[in-house]
Amino acid sequence: MDTKKALPILFAVMFFVMVGFGIIIPVLPFYAEEMGASPAELGLLMAVYSLMQLLFAPMWGRVSDRIGRKPVMMIGIFGLAISFFMMALSSALWMLFAARIIGGFLSSANMPTVMAYVADITSDEDRGKGMGIIGASVGLGFILGPAIGGIFSKTSLNMPFYLAGFSSLLTFIFVLFLLKESLPLEERGGHRAKKTPLHKALRGPITVLYVLQLFTSLSLAGLEATFAYFAAKKAGLGTVQLGYLFMIMGLAGAIVQGGLVGRMTKKYGEGAVIQAGIAVSAVGFALILLVDSFTTAAVYLTIFGIGNGVIRPSVSALLTKTSAAGHGSTTGLLSSFDSLGRIIGPPLGGWLFSISIGFPYISGLIISIFTFLLYQLYKTRSNKAHSISH
Repeated sequence: MDTKKALPILFAVMFFVMVGFGIIIPVLPFYAEEMGASPAELGLLMAVYSLMQLLFAPMWGRVSDRIGRKPVMMIGIFGLAISFFMMALSSALWMLFAARIIGGFLSSANMPTVMAYVADITSDEDRGKGMGIIGASVGLGFILGPAIGGIFSKTSLNMPFYLAGFSSLLTFIFVLFLLKESLPLEERGGHRAKKTPLHKALRGPITVLYVLQLFTSLSLAGLEATFAYFAAKKAGLGTVQLGYLFMIMGLAGAIVQGGLVGRMTKKYGEGAVIQAGIAVSAVGFALILLVDSFTTAAVYLTIFGIGNGVIRPSVSALLTKTSAAGHGSTTGLLSSFDSLGRIIGPPLGGWLFSISIGFPYISGLIISIFTFLLYQLYKTRSNKAHSISH
């Protein structure tokens, strides 16, 4: 299937998956509270989903290397639909938990498989562009979803869940009829013969890139979890203004991912883009400490969002080019590290915030400097490995 046709379809698929995912974000806390969830249980309800993704993304990635991308993608999207309908019909807290666990388990197939699909159909030099476009679709879906969820939750609290379910079913039909398989038959299961066990896939300079992604998503999740309280204290911003802020940040990130990442990686290479992204996020973290109004918050968050947004697509592109494992195994592992960062980030951010409100951002700045050094380590190690192999 040619890249020109496939990328827009993949863009739409991830966009709808994320819209469905985002629709429930503003509603879930109130919905769970109605079923008697305590704040701690609500935290668990959020975390259990990420935990399932952490555990099962590498497995689905490997399965897609074996049986092809399309069937695995369909399992993921169908699983998402089932979990949304289960949530809509829930009448007790345990049902919500069951829905989140099933949803996390099945939907963890989506991201790694879509990324592997992109890696299948793009040339090395266009890889960054392809990954950037997927990143942009995720960002845009995530902006639109919560807005839709917020509007329809006024009708009834389970309305957004039905909406998310139907959105997922539509996406499923879309993939079924429009998307062609990207992994040719002769290449399937080819990695089974030389299936790389986890400890081997994580050997060599490449490990550094996975760890770098872990810290990137950890610092982002810490910011997302605490920024609402921070902005309320520093600039007296309310929920509506915060919604706008994250929308602006997301839009900026999506525009940069969709338009700039491809051009930049082609011209300067992924490494340069990763380093620039880390440097810009570091500046963003430092500036956030100076927030005193809606405008400054919007500008500083956007600077951070642009920096943070270019890192993941560039890391994915670099990994799928250099890893010896199949594309699915590689992107699955990356999704796992991403989820781990999202699990550790919020409680860590909250704990730092409770010590001092600026701590999550100071630590974000420190983490950025650390990831910058990590990348230098990757560079030296891969150059060394390169010179040995030649």
